[in-house]
Amino acid sequence: MCAVAVPVSNDRIAGMLAQVADLLERQEANDFRIRSYRQAAESVRGAPRPVAEILDERGLAGLKDLPGVGQKLAAAIAEIARTGQFGLLERLRAEVTPEAVLAEVPGVGPTLARRIHEQLGIDTLEELERAAHDGRLEQVEGIGAEKAAGVRDALAGRLSRSARRRAGQRPGERPGPADRPDVDVLLDVDAEYRRKAEAGVLRTIAPRRFNPEGEAWLPILHARRGDWEFTALFSNTARAHELGTTHDWVVLYYTHGGAEGQATVITAGSGALAGRRVVRGREGECRRYYEQD
Repeated sequence: MCAVAVPVSNDRIAGMLAQVADLLERQEANDFRIRSYRQAAESVRGAPRPVAEILDERGLAGLKDLPGVGQKLAAAIAEIARTGQFGLLERLRAEVTPEAVLAEVPGVGPTLARRIHEQLGIDTLEELERAAHDGRLEQVEGIGAEKAAGVRDALAGRLSRSARRRAGQRPGERPGPADRPDVDVLLDVDAEYRRKAEAGVLRTIAPRRFNPEGEAWLPILHARRGDWEFTALFSNTARAHELGTTHDWVVLYYTHGGAEGQATVITAGSGALAGRRVVRGREGECRRYYEQD
């Protein structure tokens, strides 16, 4: 029997395998390993029946009958199907650096990526796209109107392809209904994470970056709000360590159906929201949320 109360859907399992492939690609891992996770994601998504049922009935042998799924990937699928979680994905998320993500965009590169991250607080390609459209990106030294336009063009194709791939859509198909959670939902998950992390009741992992002692210090929370599923963890980026905010900045990964994204919640240090928890890049929405109190 599966250990989770509600069977994990094929889309959920496939989405997590695809996220691993994306993160491995950002780390410039072995191409064969990346392709293996992508193929496994496609096999799970295209399976004629829930793979959780196959696991219950036939064990790992049944999963290995899926195209491109060997012993190791079968074990990975089984872990997700039984628990709704995937330890490798959690570890990879703790290792990813915003600068490396932003530097993937043509014309950005490592130096500009770090400048964008530090000046605008941007962590994701989705946030970079919004900044390129609302004029904030042009305020960064070294990026004028022409380069910002190039970033917009590059991201338009890249994000649409990435979204289709994660959702299992073919070119020309319309995306699913999910966009992103409201700020009140993000702030609620952030509050739960920080409360439980302080109480010491969350499972912790040992990130490799900035952790020479190999200490398991990074708490992980998995939560659900309606149809949204969240994974929360403190930021383990170089910038967070430099500013001493590793136990303040919280990164929230969220999924809804085939869509996924992430947000960073911080304590605002100045302005009208000083001292308040704020979703970076969505300060206006947070201001309106707090005005309702």
